[in-house]
Amino acid sequence: MSRASLPLVALVVLSDPLYYTLVGILTGFVLLGIYFMSKVESARMGNQLSAFAMALAVALTLIHYAILPVWILYILLAIGATIGLIFALKVKMIQMPQLIALLNGLGGLASAIVGGYAYLGIGAMTDSFSQIVALIAIMIGAMTFSGSLVASGKLHRILPQKPLLIRHHSLWLGATILLMATFIVLPQFVKLPDFLVLSVMTVMALGFGLLFSIRVGGADMPITISLLNSLSGVAGAISGLAIGELLLVSIGGIVGASGLLLTQIMCKAMNRSLLEILLGRSTTSSQAKGEVTTEAVVPQQDSDIPVIQADPVELFKKAKDVIIVPGYGMAIAQAQHLVKQLGDILLKQGTKVRFAIHPVAGRMPGHMNVLLAEADVDYDDLYEMEQVNDDFASADLAIVIGANDVINPSARAAEGTPIYGMPILNVDQCPEVFIFNYDLRPGYAGVDNPLYQRKTGVHLFLGNAADTLKSFIDRL
Repeated sequence: MSRASLPLVALVVLSDPLYYTLVGILTGFVLLGIYFMSKVESARMGNQLSAFAMALAVALTLIHYAILPVWILYILLAIGATIGLIFALKVKMIQMPQLIALLNGLGGLASAIVGGYAYLGIGAMTDSFSQIVALIAIMIGAMTFSGSLVASGKLHRILPQKPLLIRHHSLWLGATILLMATFIVLPQFVKLPDFLVLSVMTVMALGFGLLFSIRVGGADMPITISLLNSLSGVAGAISGLAIGELLLVSIGGIVGASGLLLTQIMCKAMNRSLLEILLGRSTTSSQAKGEVTTEAVVPQQDSDIPVIQADPVELFKKAKDVIIVPGYGMAIAQAQHLVKQLGDILLKQGTKVRFAIHPVAGRMPGHMNVLLAEADVDYDDLYEMEQVNDDFASADLAIVIGANDVINPSARAAEGTPIYGMPILNVDQCPEVFIFNYDLRPGYAGVDNPLYQRKTGVHLFLGNAADTLKSFIDRL
């Protein structure tokens, strides 16, 4: 609907200067919400502020475009709100990564739909710029949708979690990109049926998202989730350009920029380049399973002295400096409250307790922080990898709860494996290590962990972490 066709009352009540002012205010609210979310103490308020800004953005859109009387919109809003509330109430914390991946995909799909309408000239100009931008919105939105569905399926174990390569995989990826680029440019010079252009762009973009996501393995999944989140924002901003909607451009740009910054931070933390991940180079292994070329660090000892393992309970009670390492297994077992209880016991006996958080522990950025905050672990006790990594060698005890890849010494020297070159937590440098893992199988990246084979100072408590932790706590 053009501005000229709007009722006069809408133009009087909400003129362009007033609309642009309100857009600026709402954008400021969203930015302020993101700022608050960067700190645990104010994260809840930041989330609520951003959600409130989004609700106002919906209301502003209804008023500005004079579509308040369109009753079908309220039915659809009610359906969407109901589905959102069901997700909020029913989805468990452990399922949050796959839900976020799904929501990223739905955001991309919405942008692709807007781009499709814009290309047909519905609610948008039909000049070359709008046409090109609309096709780019379809491309990014559709690839975000299919890529996010695959990521969500992998996280939910509906799809195989390991990288999947097809014959000439990179060639297919290149071909889809080339074909999409061709159909973005070609319609500006040659008249092609709209149905053909939209169909080719949609199919190729969905195919690219699928081909990209299936070759990403578990080790890079947190980065993938962050990247898809960024792409959903980029798609929204570009679709806003296609229809000339400033509010959509500004909010989408914020989501895209913040997601891209987080992706870069995650890449740096894993010693990966974004191009490697996009091409799947960092998740494919040329090394045979179990063929590990490094060993865990073993404290010095006299080889003539028989190895006698100390009683874990006595070690626990005597420890004065303990570092706890949470991982995805803790999330699976929902053992964060027991971990909190274990930490409280240590604090009561006068032990220094720190929680070491690897940037990619879990299945999404900040996954461990969220779970531990849910258990009321003090944020001041959470330490990033670079803050605590040098202290493992001098600590009395390291307690691992469901972590594998992020403590795997193979990352230092096992070339050709998915985790090679990834910075890890130096748990193997600690003289005494408790490992509360489900079993001794490789982690999500599929690389055997030599720490499990260390002959001294490693105490294994295998099984569901909720059960093994409770059993150990009962012995104290």
